[in-house]
Amino acid sequence: MNAARPPQPPPPSTNLPKPPEKTAKDEAIAWLKAIGTALLIWIVLRSYLVEAFRIPSASMENTLLVGDFLFVNKAVFGGELEIPLTGIHCCRLPAFATPKRDDVVVFRSVEDSTPDLNIVKRVIGAPGDTLQMVHDTIIRNGQRLDEPYALHTAAIPDTQPPFRLQLIRALQLPQYVGRDPGHYHPTTHDWGPIVIPPQHYWVMGDNRDESYDSRFWGFLPRDHIRGRPLFIYMSVASHPFRTRWNRLFRHPD
Repeated sequence: MNAARPPQPPPPSTNLPKPPEKTAKDEAIAWLKAIGTALLIWIVLRSYLVEAFRIPSASMENTLLVGDFLFVNKAVFGGELEIPLTGIHCCRLPAFATPKRDDVVVFRSVEDSTPDLNIVKRVIGAPGDTLQMVHDTIIRNGQRLDEPYALHTAAIPDTQPPFRLQLIRALQLPQYVGRDPGHYHPTTHDWGPIVIPPQHYWVMGDNRDESYDSRFWGFLPRDHIRGRPLFIYMSVASHPFRTRWNRLFRHPD
């Protein structure tokens, strides 16, 4: 006698309802979310970790050339959140280091006409330093600087218009520590002695005759300094157009 077979479960239904198809609106929302997430990640990385930077002018020759492309370490000096196209800068993180004398740094312009312009120069003076330039020679804290990186290309020193010299004098006079402030008339080649105020730096381009730097617009606030170059990841010359392979992965110093 055969044992009764246990009841078998019914076969799975082959008529399960299909998931609703995505509409064009759903697809658009999904794409917008993906793009928004990618954009947010890019803004955070660019603000706090690493940013790409292109050298547009000759002010740092021969340390940096026009057409050099750099990666800039933003974390070292404390990155800050930067919202593109808005001019908003906020939420600064603590720094791992402070800018040092002779460092090459990237910073935001101090001038109202170019608030979001990124600039690269060399730190010549730190807070509390006494600086002076005598016939294009920098004297820092009483010691003449040996500057192998400095480049002078003009055969005859340029002369600035009177309004420019008046502005230079007005910017420097509060920090001037010379004997006769009333007769202090600085130029871009002879100025000082001046004392760098707290939380400020004095920066100059290595190409001294082609650089618009602290000599023209004064002291650089610490919170404008954004980072330190890591290395050159690409270098392209224009005349003639070519890749300068020998400059790749160099650290500007």
